[in-house]
Amino acid sequence: VQLQACGGGLVQTGDSLRLSCVASGRTFAAYALSWFRQAPGKAREFVAHITRTGATTGYADSVKGRFTISRDNTKNMVYLRMNTLKPEDTAVYYCAAGRGITTNPVAYSRERNYDSWGQGTQVTVSS
Repeated sequence: VQLQACGGGLVQTGDSLRLSCVASGRTFAAYALSWFRQAPGKAREFVAHITRTGATTGYADSVKGRFTISRDNTKNMVYLRMNTLKPEDTAVYYCAAGRGITTNPVAYSRERNYDSWGQGTQVTVSS
């Protein structure tokens, strides 16, 4: 599956933004999906995860309660709704797809478990 993310931009502290990621291919529903981010000078980190059916989600502690991941398997789309944005949320955000990933947070937060990555979309939050 090939992924393409969009929806990033420049916003102010406290604003909201929704990222989207569209996938090509007919096996989208077979993939678990996650969002990761990479801030300048830092390693890429896990943000949010959603299972194949969307029944289960998981979040990094830094975004829990502010971000919501969702998916629409009829449209081959995954979304990341980001509320109450902070300057520390500034990063390039990547969507990722993987097969056979369990609901264990250690598993779904591990980059190497993902087969496909989108190109990234920049989110900048000004203070």
